[in-house]
Amino acid sequence: MAGKGGGQRAETAAQGWFDRVRQWWRRAWETPAYERHTLLLVLKSTLAATLAWMVSYYALDAPSPAFAPFSAVLIMQVTVYQSLLQSLRYLGAVAVGVAMVAGLGFLGGPDLLTFVLVALVGLSIGRWPPLGAQGPQVATAAFFAFSTYAAATSATEKITQLGQIILLVLIGCGIGVVVNVTVAPPMRYRSAEYGIRSLSTALGELVSDMHPVLREGELDEERCRQWRRRAEQTGGQITQAREGFRTAEESLYFNPRRLLGRHRGRASFEGYGAVLGALERSLYQVASLTRSLHQWQEEEGSRHDDRAFLESYADFLESLANIGQVLGELDEDSLAEQARQLCRLAEEAQGCCRNVTDGASRAGLPLADPTRPYGVLVVESTRLMEEFQHACDVLQRHVDQEA
Repeated sequence: MAGKGGGQRAETAAQGWFDRVRQWWRRAWETPAYERHTLLLVLKSTLAATLAWMVSYYALDAPSPAFAPFSAVLIMQVTVYQSLLQSLRYLGAVAVGVAMVAGLGFLGGPDLLTFVLVALVGLSIGRWPPLGAQGPQVATAAFFAFSTYAAATSATEKITQLGQIILLVLIGCGIGVVVNVTVAPPMRYRSAEYGIRSLSTALGELVSDMHPVLREGELDEERCRQWRRRAEQTGGQITQAREGFRTAEESLYFNPRRLLGRHRGRASFEGYGAVLGALERSLYQVASLTRSLHQWQEEEGSRHDDRAFLESYADFLESLANIGQVLGELDEDSLAEQARQLCRLAEEAQGCCRNVTDGASRAGLPLADPTRPYGVLVVESTRLMEEFQHACDVLQRHVDQEA
């Protein structure tokens, strides 16, 4: 019985594994998302490594042909621009490491003291900022070069093999860049949209949770603490969105697909950049708003004599949630309609924002009292409205320019 139960569990686990693999491949085939990008990168890296191996092993008959495919795979970056940049840095790092071995080797010979000097100098040069992420390759190349230098039997053989290392790295980098440029060059313009969607969704979900509570006057310290924690945890999403935006911009540099078809008009991400900046500032402002509410609840508990003000503020936050929902579905293929919808929602939000300011004045709320949240709420409502209005205006101008 135990054996039968164990067999069933193993069969279930195997079936679950096959289901996950099948789903992964289906996503890679059907959607241009992470799975497809990963599959393309693996296939392109395999092609580049194979071509580099063929050249180094069969054409050059190099004693250390692995340098070429290793280099080809190493510089197969997410964008063409990064492939070019990293290949130049990597080639420079290898050249420096090999040249250092040649100089120190001919001066001191292939003994232990020379190796210590090679390691010391190589690791020190590797920290030079212009080499960036390829800095450690100085020492790595120096170690391989030193072993090659030590195994060579003559001065001519030493020079030839050290020079061949640089040649193999050059071949590998060249093949890697050519493959990355000519075979489905990565065009990650959607990364800008993904970043905006991520921040819009986070902001929209937060204010969507807030406005029903404010409308019903059910504020309490625990809810305010949760809002504050969620607002303060958006820093990682902001960083990821910024990185996605930079990747989208970089994907255009030196990319031949930029000149083809529907990608021709995607030469500028200024509109998306402005929207991303507005969302980033809005998240910081919402964080300030939640901190103020939380501190107020800690000090005064659930005493509220401002129900009308909180209701008007709830209306304002709901209008922002509607804008955030549209931004959370941003798609350049539908941008014209979405821009019109955003402008319409922004007008409604402007009216709600004016109701907040006018209502606070009519009620005579203590806006200047730092121990009460009203002043902060009014100020942040104005700032939030300015940011969302700016984002909507920028997208509408982008649509008008493309029309």
